[in-house]
Amino acid sequence: MSENNLLHSLRHSCEHVLTQAMMRLYPNKFLMAMGPATDDGFYFDFEPLGGFKISDENFAEIEAEMAKIVKENLPIVRQEISIDEAKKIFADNPYKLEWLEKIDQPTIYKTGEEFTDLCSGPHIESTGKINAFKVLSIAGAYWHGDEKNKMLTRIYGTAFETQKELDEYLHNLEEAKKRDHRKLGKELGLFTFSDLVGSGFPLYTPKGAFIRLSLNNYVEEVQSKQKYTQVWTPQIAKAKLFQISGHYEKYKDGMFKVISNHGEEEFFLKPMNCPQHTQIYAASPKSYRDLPVRYTDFAMLYRDEQPGELSGLARVRSFSQDDCHIFCREDQVDQEVDTALAMIKEIMATFGLKYKYRLSTRDPKTPEKYLGDPKIWDKAEKWAVEIMKRNKIEYFDGPGEAAFYAPKMDLIATDALGREWQLSTLQIDYVMPERFGLEYTDSDGTKKRPIMLHRAMIGSPERFIMILIEQFAGNFPVWLAPTQVSIIPITDKQLGYAQSLGKILEENGIRYEIDDKAETMQNKIRNAAGQKIPYMLICGGREAESTDMQISVRQRDGQDLKNMPLMEFIDKIKHQIASRSLNLIK
Repeated sequence: MSENNLLHSLRHSCEHVLTQAMMRLYPNKFLMAMGPATDDGFYFDFEPLGGFKISDENFAEIEAEMAKIVKENLPIVRQEISIDEAKKIFADNPYKLEWLEKIDQPTIYKTGEEFTDLCSGPHIESTGKINAFKVLSIAGAYWHGDEKNKMLTRIYGTAFETQKELDEYLHNLEEAKKRDHRKLGKELGLFTFSDLVGSGFPLYTPKGAFIRLSLNNYVEEVQSKQKYTQVWTPQIAKAKLFQISGHYEKYKDGMFKVISNHGEEEFFLKPMNCPQHTQIYAASPKSYRDLPVRYTDFAMLYRDEQPGELSGLARVRSFSQDDCHIFCREDQVDQEVDTALAMIKEIMATFGLKYKYRLSTRDPKTPEKYLGDPKIWDKAEKWAVEIMKRNKIEYFDGPGEAAFYAPKMDLIATDALGREWQLSTLQIDYVMPERFGLEYTDSDGTKKRPIMLHRAMIGSPERFIMILIEQFAGNFPVWLAPTQVSIIPITDKQLGYAQSLGKILEENGIRYEIDDKAETMQNKIRNAAGQKIPYMLICGGREAESTDMQISVRQRDGQDLKNMPLMEFIDKIKHQIASRSLNLIK
């Protein structure tokens, strides 16, 4: 058994131990629903009966009972049984009976003699193999994740092969709480959500909007050097556009339908830009000399995500992408992809992000999910492998992760806590040009189909801002910080001097604020540090009387840079901004 499969089985078995412990402690107080292993641990859903309630105050006794079961080293045995046998065993459990309607061959796992669950596995041999576990949290969860169904109680836990691994995971969990972008976003005044606007629709404050625009401007700076050109497309389109593209057939459940007051045909908010970009391409004849054509687009997109899947900026319903679609000849694909990969590498280095690639291909078991000729898919998938190898890119396979129209080369970034996030993507698409009838005139006068490359570099600025908040714990690099300098006059007598400093900073393109509140200097320093402002310029009587505009510089990390002339400080910070340094002044 591979390491990943072993950990999955260990966690799945630990979930059974959790359920068994609860049945010992609270007999006949709940109905089992389901309990799978996950990438981070496991969870167990149940329906409380007769007013039974559980909270994190119960975790200690649950863990103690789980430890007893582990010590008992009970065998975990798999059995295949008939549907009729399974229905007798679980006759009093509607959740298990519902599952039995969906399977042909039920399997059960018995832990010792007292606990039996309907389960497909896999599991480890015995409870004694479980070494390190922890019950983590409790929440509500709809059955099957559907808000129309009954609300159940969910307990989350995790398990690892060693105590050291568990301790590291728990440390990272605590660190993640400190870095949570929802908490820091509110404290730093970057974005908010409103019940009146709706779940999943973020509202950006001036500070948050500045960061968002700065990211887009940076991407535009990088891509414009490679002769990429911006377009702008409507956020709404007729259903027919999406019927031709295939989104209507394959993605309709994820799209917002729009109703016209004038009885016109169906409209939808667009979930991606590619169908509309085909129409810009098709608006005028193209020759082989015109290719490649590169359209970039920062327009807003909308996807009708399930309410239970929404999570801060990580999963939203309105967002944009640093989107690009390249229409090119087949002999131009390698150069275009290599250029895009180089730009992505440059951008990831700017933010210090580690990453790898996933080759997202078809799931051979579900061919109905994909559009286009299987032979073309074979060609595109093989081509993607050759590109990865030629560029010496580390990658892993992701069967079933392809888009419905093309395989993908997806960049998976790792943040400061070791969590993985999909950001950039590259796709070689034969399907859309065929479905939209796109053409160009080749050198011999014949009509040919262009190939359409889909490309994003940071992906969604919404998700990227979330990653950066948590990556830097709110301590944005100087070039990206909404406020770069806080000027702190010690008393009102230095306010005029502070204002003259601010004027010079502004003339040099440095963003600043003056803290003229009636508070102590130490409180002002704490407030600026709490707002993660990179630098504080302390102005006292000695600085105000200096002939070379002296300032006392303190950093948000508490380091005191002592006194220096203002222009020396400006030279240092301007160098940091120009180089997009991740560090403060040394």
